[in-house]
Amino acid sequence: MGLNLSEKQAVVAETSAEIAKAQSIIVAEYRGLEVGQITSLRKQAREGGVYLRVLKNTLARRAVEGTPFAGLADKMVGPLIYGISPDPVAAAKVLSGFAKDHDKLVVKGGAMPNFLMDANGVKALASMPSRDELLAKLMATMQAPITQFVRTLNEVPGRLVRTLAAVRDQKEQQSA
Repeated sequence: MGLNLSEKQAVVAETSAEIAKAQSIIVAEYRGLEVGQITSLRKQAREGGVYLRVLKNTLARRAVEGTPFAGLADKMVGPLIYGISPDPVAAAKVLSGFAKDHDKLVVKGGAMPNFLMDANGVKALASMPSRDELLAKLMATMQAPITQFVRTLNEVPGRLVRTLAAVRDQKEQQSA
């Protein structure tokens, strides 16, 4: 049974709201996947912060119309699942990772604002570190000089304590 007009408008409005926050949209053909596999994919997407939805292509075209993702409308052919994410890498990682384990999921392409990608572009995007990983590396890089400075400052009193302990041990040996 199809959706009536108000239900279609609600779906387009919900999807448009997600697209407004998005930094990437990845499309994949899910033909042949079993329900349990799609449920597993949805769980991975939720954990990764990805909005995952199966949409009619006409509704998806209406949702991307007038957005920086409008060029993606040409790739919207066939039974597709849409991964929409505010993190540019998250949707690509979830769908590409799932596609590696399940041959029936075929990544067709994707888009970032004003930039279209083919399947190889999505795989390349999936191999990049996520925003959180990059921030962690940046913080570790910024923290390293401070940590080394503290270790250096701590070494002077530590060396003094070790020297005094060696002198004490030496005097105890001489007196014994």
